[in-house]
Amino acid sequence: MKIGIVADDLTGANATGVLLNKQGFTSATVVQTTELATSDAINALCIDIDSRYAPDEVVVEKVTSATQHFLKWGAQIISKRIDSTIRGKIGLEIDTVLHELGESSVAIVVGAFPDSGRICSGGYLLVDGVPVQETDVAKDPIQGIHSSYVPGVVANQSTHFVGYIGLDQVLAKDNALLDAMSAQIKQGNRIIVIDAVRDEDIDTIAHAMAQVKETKLVPVDPGPLTAAYAAAFFNQLVAAKKVIVTVGSITPLSKKQLAYVERKTHTVPVIVSAEKLATLSTWEEEVNRSTKEAIKRIDDNDVLVITTVTELNNLVDLAKLAKEQDTTANKLAKKITDGLAQVTRNVMKETDHDIQGCFTSGGDVTSSLCSVTKASGILLEDEVFPLAAFGRLMNGEFPDQPVITKGGLIGDEKAIYKCIKYFNTQHFRKSI
Repeated sequence: MKIGIVADDLTGANATGVLLNKQGFTSATVVQTTELATSDAINALCIDIDSRYAPDEVVVEKVTSATQHFLKWGAQIISKRIDSTIRGKIGLEIDTVLHELGESSVAIVVGAFPDSGRICSGGYLLVDGVPVQETDVAKDPIQGIHSSYVPGVVANQSTHFVGYIGLDQVLAKDNALLDAMSAQIKQGNRIIVIDAVRDEDIDTIAHAMAQVKETKLVPVDPGPLTAAYAAAFFNQLVAAKKVIVTVGSITPLSKKQLAYVERKTHTVPVIVSAEKLATLSTWEEEVNRSTKEAIKRIDDNDVLVITTVTELNNLVDLAKLAKEQDTTANKLAKKITDGLAQVTRNVMKETDHDIQGCFTSGGDVTSSLCSVTKASGILLEDEVFPLAAFGRLMNGEFPDQPVITKGGLIGDEKAIYKCIKYFNTQHFRKSI
């Protein structure tokens, strides 16, 4: 599985390579005048052609040479890296790549790089909220920027028809973006410019691109689209594995995080009754019911959510239940977390699917999972983000099982989804 990036300059090549590394690739950057990397350990190769200020004939020669090298190398994806402020001869470079790839190829241009303050809306590139033509880069003495309208900039430099898809289609539900993209291709537009203002918009575009089968798509961008498309494209080629998300912490933030996961993965959570888990006479019955539901649900969803969190404020009066059952509130709280952990363990034991990762939210749930699976602890390997740790279960029923743990009050709305994507990255890294 290989991806080749034709980059307009060295720093841009390196930036794109780093983004690909985060997706699980092993990247290298070379300059076109040196011997090109041939190591089997490298599956993402960036060639710096230093073309931004070169004459047209030199641009064509360098882009052609790099593209032909990638074809001989066996790259499944060839990307054109462009400047994040749309400097350079973007249209000419795209035309040259498309010429080498044949008439069935189409370029998808996304100028956005949200983490660097670059967004595209209405077709216009804004840098920290300012149209690029009004920034200091516009004063470049060699190649100033006179327009912020990306479709126009590309069209003025290209011989192909240039299509445009606005942010409304990117944000629309279902297959609106894929349908819009397919319509542009059918119209004969070999270059399609698409808006994006957030990283998740770029992910949406990448996933839509990965569903296009009969047309060879070329990501054209400063880096984020290339990385997202590479992951989406290659993830379709490796065996799908499941992620189990177990959440017991009932906080407003946990609800937001789970809601975000449900939107992004289209999963339907298995809701376990906290009250029944806290009632000694119904604990086993609820565990068995939830296990059966979860085993059925994991067949249809790559992400299985097991939680006591619902849309309602379903706080259980543990003090009242403890008094009724002649026990303590602490013991009943432990029965709830043990129940969630037991359902998780049962699914892992009984399902035929491979589990690529288990995410747990809350220290009590994590501790219970270790206990019910007879794990002696977690061998820590990495930090997904501050206070979210990646590691593997030690010993027990599932030795070396990848896990990510975090507190219920940690992270933003996307926190749990980021952890799921991290599992995917680790799975992908092993598969390539």
